[in-house]
Amino acid sequence: MAFQIESVVEDKAARLTLHGELDSLSARVFQTEVEKIANQDIEALVLDLEDLNFMSSAGLRVLIYSKQKIGPKLAIYIVKPQELIVDTLEKTGLQHSVTIVDQYPA
Repeated sequence: MAFQIESVVEDKAARLTLHGELDSLSARVFQTEVEKIANQDIEALVLDLEDLNFMSSAGLRVLIYSKQKIGPKLAIYIVKPQELIVDTLEKTGLQHSVTIVDQYPA
């Protein structure tokens, strides 16, 4: 399945729904979406990853970039990630920088 992303901003939260595989090519699309929302007044970045099958290191870099670009007050929520993605977050230590939830708002 090709990478797809939908973006909605409301109530100081940006919700990005990612589908397919987040690799080095699709990470550019993901970063472009982050840049679009970076200048808005948001406090939460909600990433719905239920239909994301794979995340490469390039995708992880965009997560780190998101926090840097939007600011330290940004809370990042990862909704329903697949086990492979949770493993990747744990191996890199990024699970400490995000909140993994089954739904948002919790």
